[in-house]
Amino acid sequence: MSSHASIPCFSIDTALHCRRRTPVVFRCQSVLNSSSLRSEKMTATLSKDEFLLKSDEGKREEWQRGLLYQFQEDDLQVLNVIDAIQHLGIEHHFHDQISSILQRQYQKVKIDYFEKINDLYGISLRFRLLRQEGYYVSSDVFAKFTSEKGQFKEELSKDIRGLMALHEASHLSIEGEDVLDEAAKFSRESLIASMVHLDETQVSMVQNTLQYPYHKSLARFTAKTFIENMRVENEWEATLVNLATMDYSITQSFYQEEFRQILRWWKGLGLKDELAKNQQLKCYIWTLALIPNPSMSRERIELTKPIALVYLIDDIIDVYATFDQTKQFVDAINRWDLSVGEGLPDYMKRCLVVLFDTTNDINNLVFDKYGWNPIDHLKRAWKCLCSAYITEAKWFATGKSPTTNEYLQTGIITTGIPMVLITCFFLLGHGAFAGATDIEDMITSVGAILRLLDDLDATQGEKQDGNDASYVEYYVKEHEGLSISDGKQRIMNMVSEQWKLINKKCLSPTRIPESFSKSCLNIARMVPMMYNYSDTHCLPILQKQIMSMFSTINGEESIRLQ
Repeated sequence: MSSHASIPCFSIDTALHCRRRTPVVFRCQSVLNSSSLRSEKMTATLSKDEFLLKSDEGKREEWQRGLLYQFQEDDLQVLNVIDAIQHLGIEHHFHDQISSILQRQYQKVKIDYFEKINDLYGISLRFRLLRQEGYYVSSDVFAKFTSEKGQFKEELSKDIRGLMALHEASHLSIEGEDVLDEAAKFSRESLIASMVHLDETQVSMVQNTLQYPYHKSLARFTAKTFIENMRVENEWEATLVNLATMDYSITQSFYQEEFRQILRWWKGLGLKDELAKNQQLKCYIWTLALIPNPSMSRERIELTKPIALVYLIDDIIDVYATFDQTKQFVDAINRWDLSVGEGLPDYMKRCLVVLFDTTNDINNLVFDKYGWNPIDHLKRAWKCLCSAYITEAKWFATGKSPTTNEYLQTGIITTGIPMVLITCFFLLGHGAFAGATDIEDMITSVGAILRLLDDLDATQGEKQDGNDASYVEYYVKEHEGLSISDGKQRIMNMVSEQWKLINKKCLSPTRIPESFSKSCLNIARMVPMMYNYSDTHCLPILQKQIMSMFSTINGEESIRLQ
C-alpha cells in the first residue's frame, strides 16, 4: 500500500463544514428497558492530603505545579519525573505543566543542546519525550554512538538503563531514519542477551520495555506492572505512586458504572442469544482507548454502541446471513430506509432499527453539545463499511482471490476503524476542519495496522465457520515460492511502515487536532493487546491488565474476552 493510499468510498469532505440545522429526533423504537444492575460501592482509604487532592481542584493544581517546579533547574531530573508520570498513567493531571517544560526543553535543543551531552540514557529520554510531544528532533543526535559503518558501539551493550531508553526512543521513528532502525535492532538484541546477568526485578523491567514500549502501549493498562517493578527511592516517587493508586481507584468506579450502562443497553436490544457473544467489554475497552478524557463519560458510552454494532453486523454477514439477505440488508443501509429490509429475518431487521437509532442519538448528542449536525457523514461511514462487507462476501461467494492490494484496501474498511474514528472525530467536538487528507491518511494507517495484525494471528485466533481470509494467504498465492513465514514477516514490515507514517503525522506542524491524534494513536496501541490470542481463543495480555478493573461486575463471565 502506498504511503498516501486513500480509503475507497470513505472520505471526509475537503472541509468538514457540518450543517447547523435541527437534529434528527425520529426514533424507530426504544431500545432501552427499565432493568438495572446492582451497583457496588467503591471504597478507598485516603489520607487528608490525598482527600484534598481529590476534592480541592485548586490545592491539587498547586501541588502539581510544586512537584515539577522543584526540579525545573535540573534538566534530566525533570525529564525523569515526567517519564514516571507518563508510565504511571497520570499524565492528564500534569498536562499543562509537562507541555510547558517540554517546550522549554525544545528551545534548548534548537541551540545544539544535544552536542553537550554524551549520555545514551539522557539523549534517548529527551528525544522520546520531545517527539511524543510533537517536536521534531533529528535522529542524528544518535550518530555519536555509532561507528563509521552505522552500527552502535559494542561498549553500549552493558548500559542497561541506556539501552532501555534507546529502545523506547526507537519506536518514534519516521521514514528514512536508518539510525533508529539500527537502534531498535541493537537495543533489543543487547537487552535480551543481558537478561541472564540481571536480577528478577531487572529482568521484569527489561521484558516489559520490550513487550510494552511506552509509545506503543497504553499506560492505563500497564501502570500496575510498572508500579510493581518500580524501585521507590525518594519522596517524589512515593507521592506519584500514591497519586496513581488513588487515580486508579477513582476512575475504576466510574468506568464500572459506564460499563453497567452498556450492559443495560445491550440487554435491552432484544437480539437472539447466539448473537450476543459477551463482546460488550471488548467494545468498551476500545472506547476507553479512543476517549480517555475522564470528563467525556457520555461520549464513551455512545461510542461503544457503534463499535458493538460493528462486531454484531460482521458476525451476521459472515456467519448467519445468506448472500441474498446480506445484499438486502446492505441495501437498506445504503438507502437508510427500514422498509427496504422487509422480509429479512427478525434479528436482521432489529439490527437495522438499532443501527439507525444509535446513529441518530450520536448525531443529536453532537448537535446539542457543539452545534454541528454530522448525520450525513455518519451515514456515509456506515454505508462505506457495509458496501465493503458486500465486496468481501462476493469474493467468498464467487471463489475469487483478490490481489493483496484489493484485499487490504477493502479490509481496512471492514475493520470498522474508518466508521468508528469518524464518529469519534465528531464526538470530540471537531466539526469544521480543513485537514481532511491528513485525517484520512492517519485513519488508513490505523486501519491497516488492525487488519494486518488481526490477520497475523488468524491461524490461532477466532476460527469460526465464516468467510475469513488473511493477507498472508493472498500474499503467498500472489508470490510463488514464498512461505507462510515470509508472509508473516511481510506483515510485520508493513506494520512498522504504518507506524512510521503515523509518527510523522503527529509531528508539528500538523493540521490534525491533538485529541483526535491521541485517539488514533491509542487505537493503534490497543491493537496488539486485542489481537494476541492464546490457544484457547482468549486474550491473555489484555485480560490480565483489566481483570481487576471490572471483576466486580456481573460475575466472572463478563470479563472473559473472546
